[in-house]
Amino acid sequence: MMTRPEALTLIQQHIPNRNLVKHMIAVEGVMKRLARHFGEDEMIWGIAGLLHDLDYQETVNDFPRHGFRTAEILKDNQILPETIHAIIAHTGHIPAESRMDKALYAADPLTGLIVAGVLMHPQKKLALLDPAFILRRFKEKRFAAGADRDQILTCAELGLSLEEFLQLGIEGMREVSAELGF
Repeated sequence: MMTRPEALTLIQQHIPNRNLVKHMIAVEGVMKRLARHFGEDEMIWGIAGLLHDLDYQETVNDFPRHGFRTAEILKDNQILPETIHAIIAHTGHIPAESRMDKALYAADPLTGLIVAGVLMHPQKKLALLDPAFILRRFKEKRFAAGADRDQILTCAELGLSLEEFLQLGIEGMREVSAELGF
């Protein structure tokens, strides 16, 4: 199985945009926290989160290839088929079937919502952010406008309320906050 340092090396080779790298690390943090919550393998789920947008720079103007190109890049690496499936499913190109698929699909936009919450919070600190702060702003279309609310709400398919999902997401991002810079 691919290690985190190996995944980070691939990211350095494919993703020059530092903000995109931070997004991928944020999704990794959320995925690891969700894995722990569900009793799943944190390393497998974390790698799925970390590599989910590996092809983004290359496919930004060719969305139908997003996810599939990552699968091509990863084919010679030690990546589990279920990880590849989750990465492709997070784009909506194939159905999200497994718990990991569904978690990655919902977690991807959640990180943008949490980052927006941090930026709007009076202290601008992830450590002080709570789900209630984000829940109050959730229905505002201009707040984190790029974070697909319907996609986030698929957390219900994992048996999680929006508040529970936000709490787990915040906790996961706190675990990588040093790498995120807040």
